[in-house]
Amino acid sequence: MKALFDVSGKTALVTGGSSGIGAMIARGFVENGVKTYISARKEGSLGAKAEELSEHGTCIAIPADLSTVEGIEALIAAISERESHLDILVNNAGANWVVPIEEFPEAGWDKVMSINIKSIFFMTQKALPLLRAKASHEDPARVINIASIHGFDNPGMPAYAYSASKSGVIHLTKHLATDLAADHINVNAIAPGFFPSNMTKMATSNDTIYQHTVAQIPRKRAGEPEDIAGTAIYLSSRAGAWTDGHTIVLDGGMIA
Repeated sequence: MKALFDVSGKTALVTGGSSGIGAMIARGFVENGVKTYISARKEGSLGAKAEELSEHGTCIAIPADLSTVEGIEALIAAISERESHLDILVNNAGANWVVPIEEFPEAGWDKVMSINIKSIFFMTQKALPLLRAKASHEDPARVINIASIHGFDNPGMPAYAYSASKSGVIHLTKHLATDLAADHINVNAIAPGFFPSNMTKMATSNDTIYQHTVAQIPRKRAGEPEDIAGTAIYLSSRAGAWTDGHTIVLDGGMIA
């Protein structure tokens, strides 16, 4: 029982790993002995984050545009040149578009759907050979999809594509989990509530809005890096080996 949450020696890929929730998860992995690849579009900030995290363990940056299948294939090819397998894939890359319904553009809808749901499916599909390579009955490979509490409710803002895409992530997680279980691949999702990140900078940069948001949370605080990293480590460790097809709501009680 002492090693229930041990993830040391595993290899992971975290998309959208240069900032926000992706960077929080990546740091948790790196500090706990996981060889961690992070990916994002902006090479400068990605490299800086990998350099920062490498002070705590092994973190490697690979820039990629996951809005296209070609970009996804290029990322998986780059990983495959370096690794014979992946133990953990965290599909975290995400986008948002907030515009009143009368003005919501097709380009915004397509961008959000491409990153938030399409990329999760094709990242998982293209990573299957790496995920299958070392997966076993006792220690399955893990796919962790980052959803949102707004996949369950109205986000209170005109983020139509975002909420629809995150609802899709929750259902896709169930579908993939049942189909990939025979390959010894567990697929779960995390639905974060309010965490400080680029996505929530409008709230975190304004103290009045921040305090109002926190007041709606039963635990009376925002999410912290340890919260999201700890949940990802649970899902990736022996402790979470029999958890499959579920979405863990991580929101301090907000949905409740």
